[in-house]
Formats: sequence, structure tokens, C-alpha cells
Amino acid sequence: MEPEPSVLDSLRKAVEAMPDDVPLRLHLATLLLGAGQRDEAVRHLGAVLQRDPGNGEALALLREPSERPAASGPGPGPGPAAGAAAGDAAPAGGAPETGTDAGTGAGAAQYDWSQAEDELRDVLPAMFLGDPVNGDTAGSASAGIEEADAYDAEHAGLTLADVAGMTEVKRRLEAAFLAPMRNPELRRLYGKSLRGGLLLYGPPGCGKTFIARAVAGELGARFITVSFADLIDMFVGQSERNIHELFEVARRNAPCVLFLDEVDAIGQKRSQLRNTPMRSAVNQLLLELDDVTGDNTDVFLLAATNHPWDVDSALRRPGRFDRTLLVLPPDGPAREGVFRYHLRERPVAGIDLARLSGLTDGYSGADIAHICETAAERALLDSVRRGEPRLIGQADLEAAVAEVKPSLGTWFDTARNVALFANEGGAYDDLAAYLRRRRLL
Repeated sequence: MEPEPSVLDSLRKAVEAMPDDVPLRLHLATLLLGAGQRDEAVRHLGAVLQRDPGNGEALALLREPSERPAASGPGPGPGPAAGAAAGDAAPAGGAPETGTDAGTGAGAAQYDWSQAEDELRDVLPAMFLGDPVNGDTAGSASAGIEEADAYDAEHAGLTLADVAGMTEVKRRLEAAFLAPMRNPELRRLYGKSLRGGLLLYGPPGCGKTFIARAVAGELGARFITVSFADLIDMFVGQSERNIHELFEVARRNAPCVLFLDEVDAIGQKRSQLRNTPMRSAVNQLLLELDDVTGDNTDVFLLAATNHPWDVDSALRRPGRFDRTLLVLPPDGPAREGVFRYHLRERPVAGIDLARLSGLTDGYSGADIAHICETAAERALLDSVRRGEPRLIGQADLEAAVAEVKPSLGTWFDTARNVALFANEGGAYDDLAAYLRRRRLL
């Protein structure tokens, strides 16, 4: 007998009021199954298993077939007619013939795990395994997929218009990198080669990776980013294979911007390396940059580092990362943009971005993100004390600015020594000029 709709509605309201009451959900799911409303029942059973993954009653309800054939007799078991319709019993150990109703036999119904996985896909994370007979095959297939997707070539989804401020950086990018790539006819006319790459350097947390993504978006190219952990392997020879595969993926996805983050770790000075595998990895990187058999046409190379003075000098030679661009802490408009970005989804009122920008001169983008997080934390704790939520205000942000100090002092101490004593060939003239403007040199 099906339950009255009013009973189901009452139980739904009770579950909504007490979502963690497992017995109540189980009772509602049982009634829903009896009323033929399996989809809703499965959602409630999924919620039960979220709270109690080993709940036997919920698993037993899930094992019930989704469609129950109408019985020909009053009893739950198959009558003689059903047995006759199924034909003669299959020989021991044999499979039933095609077209027979194997599910009508007692104990013949088996739980379809794949069906349960489909039904619960939107309710629970994946928790059912594939066919154990094909387990090895599935494992090897998944390993192949993982290997194929080791370096994802994605669309950047950004352009330089999304980078607030930083006018000088954009100008230098346009002159040294973007203009020749956007104008192939002029490039051919003037014999401008696209060999080589651009090295972005500067203090940490100032947007080098963000700018690299924006460059890829400007070119309409795919974007691959890798770091030390993605390439360097403990097993001899594997790092070289990783680097070769990386460049092969970039060539297959051309036009593509290949971005090497923390390039000082991947391509550190070989004179400082006593570890032979690491020296071999640097050699492999140099080989891929100069490879005449592998066509690097339309593979645009970008790299970023906080410590360019630790990058192997061979990587800075013509045809490799032969152009450099200093990415400094965000200027005033950029700081306003960073504040706006990190406050965009938070409840704020009465925020003076221009004043906040003036208070954070010399802060990195990461420092400003930390300020926004600290201000949100202050407002949250105050809301807990009051017993009601409130908006994040200017006072919260200014208090956070006073609490969060700039993190770039150590980097500039090192940079000053480099600009004074290791500026060979004028490689760091732009850094020295900035330090003089800031009266740090």
C-alpha cells in the first residue's frame, strides 16, 4: 500500500528540518521506494551514506532492483507460469540463453554497481570500483591517460587588459615579445627571428605567472606551465625524459606558450651542482632549446624566477632565454586592482581603494591578498562576538595593513648586493635603476 502524499510531504519537511537524522531519512527513502519514486529515494540514501558510509540498511535499499516486474500470483515468488516462461533450466555452470528472463529466478538478481554509481554520481564522490576481472586493464588505461595528460595545454583565458597597472611591464612586453609575434609579415620583412625566450624576474608574489598567462591569451595560444616538481625525478634518466616529453607536448599543441616557473631550480648553475642527475637535467633543457630535429616554431618560451643570478649562464645566451623583463611590486593602479580582485566576492562597504593603495606602497600582490584575508578574519570574529554578520569596512582593512608587513625586504637585500657587485655586462641595470629610485642603493 502506497503512503499518502501528505505523509511523504510531512516527512520531507521533517528531513529538511533535521538533515542529519539518519533513521528519519531511511524511513522516508523506504516509503519513497514503495511509492515508486526511486530517484528521490536514491538522493536521500546518498545523503545517509555521506553521514554513515557503512550503513547496511541504506546499502540494502540501494540493492533493490529499480523496476520490479508485476507478480502473476499472490505470493512474492515466481509462480509456475513464470518458470515455464523462462524455459528449461540451464545446465549446471552454463549461462542462460539469450532472451531468457534470468532475473525471475530466486537469487538470480545481482546488484548493478555501475547503475548505483550513475545514480549517486551527483550525490556522493566516486566510491564504486570497476569490474575486478578487468582491474589490471583499467589500471593500465588510467595510467596511460594520466601520462598523456601530464602536461596540460590549456587556454589561458586572460589578456594584458586583465593586468591592472604595470604600464612599463606591458610596454616592454609589447616591444620585446608581442609585436614581432603578432606581425609575421613585418617579422619576415625585417628578418626578425622568433628563436629564444623571455625571462621574467623579480621579487616573489608580484604576478609573474599571471603575466605569463596574459601573454598566452594575447597570442591566442595554448598555455603550459611546469615547475621543478613536475620535471625533476629521483630516478636516473627520468628527468631528461620528462623534459623531452614536455617539449614534445608543446610542439604538438603549437601555437603554445611554454612557461617554466622557478627556472632557477630547474636550470640552476651547473658549477654549483655536484649532483650528476641534476646536471644532466640542465643539459637536456639546453638540448631541447637548441634542438634542430625538433621544430620549436610557434612554441613561445617564457620563464620566471625570483633569483636570476642562480640561473645557469648557458640558459641566458642568444637563442635561449636571451631577453629579460623585471617584474616589480605592483604600482598604485595595480594595487587598487589587486584589492578589488580579492574583495570582489566578500561583503564590503565604504572601501577607499585609493587610500589602501597609498598605504601599501612596496607590498607585493601576495601581501595584499593576505591583507584582505586578515580583514575578512577580523570581521568574521567580530560577527561571532555580536551574534550577527557585518560588512568588512575600511577600518578592518587599515587595521590589517598595520598588522601585515611587506615581505620583500629580504629579496631586496640580496638584489642590492647583486646590483652592486655582480652586475656583469649591465644585466641588472633596470634593477639598479629601480633600487636608486627607491633609495635602496
